[in-house]
Amino acid sequence: MRPKKTGIPRIIDAGRHSLDGLATSWREEAAFRQECALGMLFLLTLPFLDRSGLENAVMVGSLALVLIAELLNTGIEKAIDRVGYEDHPLSKFAKDAGSAGVFVALVNVPVMWGLILLG
Repeated sequence: MRPKKTGIPRIIDAGRHSLDGLATSWREEAAFRQECALGMLFLLTLPFLDRSGLENAVMVGSLALVLIAELLNTGIEKAIDRVGYEDHPLSKFAKDAGSAGVFVALVNVPVMWGLILLG
């Protein structure tokens, strides 16, 4: 077993792995690209909305939550597929639960934006 990195080298490696995950998700996951594009459209409207910093933070946070959920869902799906492609109730549950997380995050966006913009 090789010794584990600590301190700054560990942080650099973690950052590199995170960037690799983002790049791979962008390259291989259409849903991630679509959610990024939709998020950018929403973000482009922010300068035209006269909202407080806290309101803007909540609206941006709701968009970030979608991307976080999608990345975690992708990780779950890839891990399940790594184990095998045969049907199994636990694999279905894991994939469905991950997908449900993305769905909840997506529903959260219009709810948060609506409450702030119409409230």
